[in-house]
This record gives sequence, structure tokens and C-alpha cells, in this order.
Amino acid sequence: MSQLWVPGMPAGPLDDFVERLHREITRFAEEAQVERAYVVVELLDGSRFALDSIEAEPGFGFVTLRPHPHEEDDLPETVIVPVGAIKRIELDRAQEARARFGFSVPEH
Repeated sequence: MSQLWVPGMPAGPLDDFVERLHREITRFAEEAQVERAYVVVELLDGSRFALDSIEAEPGFGFVTLRPHPHEEDDLPETVIVPVGAIKRIELDRAQEARARFGFSVPEH
């Protein structure tokens, strides 16, 4: 067998998906005239995470989500999910009350 298949593995490369998502987040922030966008990912199981970042690692159909920690919530520091588990990605303006939770797009 020449290729490893993992359930949830997308047809295209994850690096490209994450790079395009970062571009869309940057475009949204520029058009909304905010320094950072507020990004929420909703998974198929209903879990919702306000994200600090998303990475294309470890690959093989999985991405790494890094949620913002909330003092009142018991959130994990890192969540690795199959990309197929992502139901929805919301982009919004990071309002003053939640500005510290804006998304960090990596510099190239």
C-alpha cells in the first residue's frame, strides 16, 4: 500500500487549507478594520472553541486547534481533531470585552 488513509482525511493538503483560512481571517480583520478577528470553531459534536490559532499539524487529516483559555472554563490547551469534525468557523470583530481572545495569524 503506497498511501496511508485515515478516516476524515481531506482530498487536498491541510497546509493549503490552513493557509487559505489564515488569509481569509486576515482579509476579514482588514475589512472589519480590527487588529484581530475573533474566531470560533464549532465541531460536529457541538463543542465550540474561541481560537488563538489553528495549525495543519499533525496532518493525515487532523488539525491542531489552540483555544483561548478562560478562567471560568476548563478548556484544554490543545485540541487535535479530524478536519472533517469541523462543522463551522465563525469570524467576528474582537469586541473590547473579548479583544484579548483574538486570533493569531502566523507571520510568514
